[in-house]
Amino acid sequence: METKTLSKFIAELIGTFGLVLFGCGAAAIAGADTLAQTSGLGLLGIALAFGLSVVVFAYAIGGVSGCHINPAVTLGVLVSGRMSGKDAIVYITAQVLGGILGAFVLKTILSGQLAGFHASEWAFGSNGWGAGYQNEYGMMAAFITETVLTALFLFVILGTTSKLGNGTMAGLAIGFTLVLIHMVAIPITGTSVNPARSLGPAIFAGGNAISQVWLFMVAPLVGAVIGAILWRLIYSEPKAN
Repeated sequence: METKTLSKFIAELIGTFGLVLFGCGAAAIAGADTLAQTSGLGLLGIALAFGLSVVVFAYAIGGVSGCHINPAVTLGVLVSGRMSGKDAIVYITAQVLGGILGAFVLKTILSGQLAGFHASEWAFGSNGWGAGYQNEYGMMAAFITETVLTALFLFVILGTTSKLGNGTMAGLAIGFTLVLIHMVAIPITGTSVNPARSLGPAIFAGGNAISQVWLFMVAPLVGAVIGAILWRLIYSEPKAN
């Protein structure tokens, strides 16, 4: 593996690791009674944790890998014609490993409670739907939510990082878009729009979290393709003189 590719791999692994640890950590450790907002960070606090994670890593590793830290983003960039299939495989591998590692560290931290720790269903910030999860939305509502919001997310990402966008402000625009997405989707699915963010926690939570994780793999990828197609229909890169 050449140095440049290795640098991208490490950057994406670290960025996804940080996103899962900060975002899912905020939900699992400090986000008690999220919907009731009687204690902990509440919905807005968790939404900000995910959004700000993207902002800080966008400026930390954006110059190295573009800071995808999300297989759906990588797929969208691939469909838009901005990267090779070889690089996409490297990115997605790093992201999946980073998400699993982030969830493992989060599980290890939570297990260190002196009073003892018992992982409840959908633990570690896992995504889900149906009876017993958040406001108990059905599978179709969950799938539509994840697909549509990922499509919008990719549209913003591709637009702000294009030659027609404002590159210096792209990190903020993308991060705030993720905050808005979480404000809508947390009560429905806990918000994924990122297969790597969902897979890591689901592996360690088991149960319904792992049995339902397929939706959070498929829907964001479908949404990413839709977002990339919409971007290609609307935007055209300015030609060089």
